[in-house]
Amino acid sequence: MSSLRPSAVVLAALAALAALPAQAEKADRFKPLNVEADLPGKIDLLNQFVVFNGNVVVTKGTMTIRAARIEVRELADGYHTAVAFGSPTQHATFRQKRDAPDEFIAGDAERLEYDGKSDVVRFVNNASVRRLRGSETSDEISGNLVTYDSGTEVFNVTGGAPATASNPGGRVRAVLTPKEGSAAAAEAARAASAAASAPPQLRIAPSLGDKR
Repeated sequence: MSSLRPSAVVLAALAALAALPAQAEKADRFKPLNVEADLPGKIDLLNQFVVFNGNVVVTKGTMTIRAARIEVRELADGYHTAVAFGSPTQHATFRQKRDAPDEFIAGDAERLEYDGKSDVVRFVNNASVRRLRGSETSDEISGNLVTYDSGTEVFNVTGGAPATASNPGGRVRAVLTPKEGSAAAAEAARAASAAASAPPQLRIAPSLGDKR
């Protein structure tokens, strides 16, 4: 599969996302890693390797990863890595609180790869990562591979998304909204309010004999 290079507009959008003032919940990195699953798993104590199956949930502070299957490994230095497996129809999901009131980073892909030492999550195959304000999506990046550093909140996209009816070219995509509290956000809110309250405009077609 050939890789698509993101355009300058997308690179600028990624830079805007990376410059967001609030960061991911920093205390999460030092919290214990907890795993729950519906089905029996495999535990290899010698190699510090654990496999969980069936509605698996991994939590680490405010970070939550959900998938059908998750493999967790403890490295020699004590840090953990986890690989979460979903499918084209049922993605693995990620969610983490930001150091901002009621804001979260959420994403999904066919596979998630979490590195506890670097605090980096890789969203692999048909990936989408969003910044949420409450339940509303504020910003969104989609592509074949999205890498998210939760310590610095830097995003990288290294491939195009699979072609779909709405995105036939399989291009990397980014959708950004103005920063909350900014002048641009206030103006956008006023415009949306005015559009919602404006009465519908009726247009009268001229009669057959009207020469105007």
